[in-house]
Amino acid sequence: MTTTKAAAIFGVGPRNGVGAELCHQAARAGHHVFVNGRTAEKIEAVADAIKAEGGSAEPLLADVTNVEQVNTALETVARSSLPLELAVYNAGNNRPEAFLDVTPEIYEEMWRVICFGAFVVSQATLRLMLTQQDIAERQSLFFTGASGSLRGKANFSAFASGKGALRMLAQSIAREFGPQNIHVAHVVIDGAINGEKISSRFPEFLERLGEEGTLNIGAIAEAFMMLHAQHYTAWTQELDLRPFKENY
Repeated sequence: MTTTKAAAIFGVGPRNGVGAELCHQAARAGHHVFVNGRTAEKIEAVADAIKAEGGSAEPLLADVTNVEQVNTALETVARSSLPLELAVYNAGNNRPEAFLDVTPEIYEEMWRVICFGAFVVSQATLRLMLTQQDIAERQSLFFTGASGSLRGKANFSAFASGKGALRMLAQSIAREFGPQNIHVAHVVIDGAINGEKISSRFPEFLERLGEEGTLNIGAIAEAFMMLHAQHYTAWTQELDLRPFKENY
């Protein structure tokens, strides 16, 4: 497949996850996909699977909380000479824990991955996108949010703090760069995702919810791609996704 545009997905884990599915769908839409993550084995596997399908991809090893590594990664994207038209910040972590048991180290670590990393990646990504506006057909920067972006639940203080801050960051960036023709959107995923994390760690919870009680990773990625295809006169800044029977 000949590619004339690029996508960078930050925060890619196992194949049965949102990040990897975003990579596959971006590749099917004709992008050369830069697959970012901290584990070489995982991102190489995703890139290889895309190429096996006839797509174009390469791993982009970098810790999203490390400014130097992120800048180096975006230099790699720039050297491809392909316009970066789609970037998604999907990095995050979650750890339910009683508030009085949360250590300062854990709180800061979660904030760094959920929000600080988004700040670092956004700056590097937007700087590159602004230099490529004469060759890019469209430019999008999206963020993966959660229920915690909107409300703080008991035992999720660190997670909700990071996700709430991420949402405000996305809103601020959208207001600044939307007028510069860069589509910035925040996607609230409200509910359990039927992916590798839950199936391997909480199989009983997944079974209790049932197949239709969780979000399908393919459907989630389709929503991101729909946002990217929106006409600039009708952009969505925030989109919320949940199973039809989720109690919200």
